[in-house]
Amino acid sequence: MATTPAATHAPAETDGHDHAGHGYITEKDAYLKRLKRIEGQARGLQRMVEEDKYCIDILTQVSAMTKALQAVAMGLLEDHISHCVVDAAVAGGPEADAKIKEATDAIARLVRS
Repeated sequence: MATTPAATHAPAETDGHDHAGHGYITEKDAYLKRLKRIEGQARGLQRMVEEDKYCIDILTQVSAMTKALQAVAMGLLEDHISHCVVDAAVAGGPEADAKIKEATDAIARLVRS
């Protein structure tokens, strides 16, 4: 289903943030594909525990799943900075400050995880 530019930039009113034109929108299908693969990895981990698989094999799969989630997070962060933060910085003012703080807080959460 193709989206029109107007549909792509329609604001979402779900959480109080202005989400007009999410930075990831052009890669949405790729993100969904990756997240579905990660969902499958989580089910596989559950199955491994249910089947009493060897601890190291489970830990190896946990590591793979963690790396996959980190890759999604880094992609989303890059998209957010290159679109949302840049757009806000060009506009200037308090919106720019808020977007930069939002991005640095997200980076801090990722570093701690």
